[in-house]
Amino acid sequence: MQDATSAAPAGVTWLARIHVTLKPVVLDPQGEAVLHGLQQLGYTDVAGVRVGKYLEVTLIAASQSAAEQAVRQMCDKLLANPVIERYDFNVAEQSPAGA
Repeated sequence: MQDATSAAPAGVTWLARIHVTLKPVVLDPQGEAVLHGLQQLGYTDVAGVRVGKYLEVTLIAASQSAAEQAVRQMCDKLLANPVIERYDFNVAEQSPAGA
């Protein structure tokens, strides 16, 4: 485990934007509740709602492919439940603060 006084690993800082959604065959009771609420507010043209989650992860990696591999592992192990959810993400180099 790295302590707070250790130097950061060498590499580039990347920002991963991750979208996790339920697979189409999985029922979405939260989406149904949002749909009902929208229709109650008069948005009767709304035909369906699916609720998911959005995450931003900042990480340090030597290359974009290394960052993408790390994000894929994070999603498979913790951020998404592969049985009922699917995910997609993009990884972009993050500009230094103040640049």
